[in-house]
Amino acid sequence: MKNLKMKAARAAKDMSQQQLADAVDVARQTINAIEMGDYNPSLNLCIAICQALDTTLNDLFWKDSPDA
Repeated sequence: MKNLKMKAARAAKDMSQQQLADAVDVARQTINAIEMGDYNPSLNLCIAICQALDTTLNDLFWKDSPDA
């Protein structure tokens, strides 16, 4: 499942995939794969991404309930 929340949070901070990747010390392709839903990041990487984007784990990585 695509992570549109992460993509939106990154866009709101006016960050490119490369800038976010540099901030969390991974390759740009890793950020792309997370956003495309092709890669499940480690908890440490999730935390680093949240810190770089000034958001929470729940905001970026928690699935919304289907009835919401």
